[in-house]
Formats: sequence, structure tokens, C-alpha cells
Amino acid sequence: VQLQASGGGLVQAGGSLRLSCAASGRTLSSAWFRQAPGKEREFVAGIRWSGGRTDHADSVRGRFAISRDNAKATSYLQMSSLKPEDTAVYFCAAHTSQVIVSAIRQMESYPYWGQGTLVTVSS
Repeated sequence: VQLQASGGGLVQAGGSLRLSCAASGRTLSSAWFRQAPGKEREFVAGIRWSGGRTDHADSVRGRFAISRDNAKATSYLQMSSLKPEDTAVYFCAAHTSQVIVSAIRQMESYPYWGQGTLVTVSS
């Protein structure tokens, strides 16, 4: 499975962006992670495609929302009320099976990764 992430860019604080992650094959779990300069990669949001259960990191809950379009094999990350600290390279990840709920936040749960898309939030 190949993942193609898109939608990053430069936005002012308070603005919005929507990231997309298109999969070349069928996946049952998707997630977004991000890595800011000098920091470790961290979990942002995850979704189990069957049932649509989602999980969001505390730092983005209420501002970001993950969703998916089964027909298009695409997951989305809608980002609103962006802050300068949201600046990072955002990576999408996926699995062809349902990731168990307790493992949604773990990078090791996802064998497939996209190339990353840069989001820059200016103050």
C-alpha cells in the first residue's frame, strides 16, 4: 500500500488547512503524526475505518478532526484554529487491518507511511 499525503502549506495563526492522505489500496486504520524541528514524531489523530472510531491528541482535540472517505480510500485531517506550535511535517500512516484501540497512538501500529507534508503556521 502506498500513501500520498497532500494539503500542507503556509497559513496564519487562527487559520485552517485540510490534509489528505490517499491510499493505493484498502486500509482499515489510518492516523496522522507530526514532527516539529528538533522534536520527536508525535501522534495527532487516528481512525478505525470500520465503525469510524477516532482518537485525537489532547493538544489538538477540538481543533483538529480526522475523517475518512471509504470510496476514495482517503483519510483527511481538518485543522482549524491553527497555532504556531502546530508547525511541523505531518505524516499519514495506515494499516490494512483494524488497529486495536489501545494501539491507535503508537507509530509501531502502522506499517505504511506517506512522505510527509509541511504545515507552517505564522504568528
